[in-house]
Amino acid sequence: MLKWTLPLAFLGLLSLVACQSGGQAADKSQSSADTTGIEQFAGDKQFQEAHEMPGKAAPSHEGQMIAFPAPDGQDGRAYALMPEKASNKYLLVIHEWWGLNGHIKQEAERFFDDLEGVNVLALDLYDGQVADTREKAGELMQGVSEERARAIIQGALDQAGPDARIATIGWCFGGGWSLKAAIMAEARGEACVMYYGMPVTEAEAIEPLQAPILGIFARQDEWITPEVARSFESLARETGKTMQLQLYDADHAFANPSSPRYVQQAAREANQAALAFLQANLK
Repeated sequence: MLKWTLPLAFLGLLSLVACQSGGQAADKSQSSADTTGIEQFAGDKQFQEAHEMPGKAAPSHEGQMIAFPAPDGQDGRAYALMPEKASNKYLLVIHEWWGLNGHIKQEAERFFDDLEGVNVLALDLYDGQVADTREKAGELMQGVSEERARAIIQGALDQAGPDARIATIGWCFGGGWSLKAAIMAEARGEACVMYYGMPVTEAEAIEPLQAPILGIFARQDEWITPEVARSFESLARETGKTMQLQLYDADHAFANPSSPRYVQQAAREANQAALAFLQANLK
């Protein structure tokens, strides 16, 4: 694993560090549970069954796992793909409830290939843990502390630097955190894509957001329902934010190609919209 101690523009100053076995998980016993809202469904059997075990993924592994300081004193981790020419453009990719697995690394590689001159960081909010069962995924998602997740994101934002242009994207659990990361980026935020993630519900929470939002949701989603999506759209508009809402005739997790719930046409349209949105806002 590489130790990221300066902004990625200074690639030559990255130094090699020992990779801790499996990544030591943060001690969550002293901190509150994640409050993105989606953790409430972690023990719901129907919700669990809506997340079939992901199929095999084949990331090229052209990226590298890096470590970087976080404000809580424990290093954050990310799968990083960086262009040869230094850039102040960043895409923060945030994983589903399974963790930073091969599928998410593969998605990060796809965005890296399609977005010219953009540093892509697939953040690890599970501190090295990856679920191999639905029950474990629920346990990990429920166990994420708000403080630790924010520390990891803040660490990435700090290392990107004050002049960085930040975009975020995530799915399900990561969709909610994509929004929160964009809010944390404040004036550096350029774009936020959230796939069927639980949004914030209070004007105060969204106030710092400056990035435009592309919200991708599913009409048959029983958890992050169309009503949830439309309510968030209303909140965004009432608070002067820019948001595009897209609803697809599909179910939760429809854009995950490793899932039997994958809806090819809807996923293709959503992915094309997401890429175009990111390209337009990171020009």
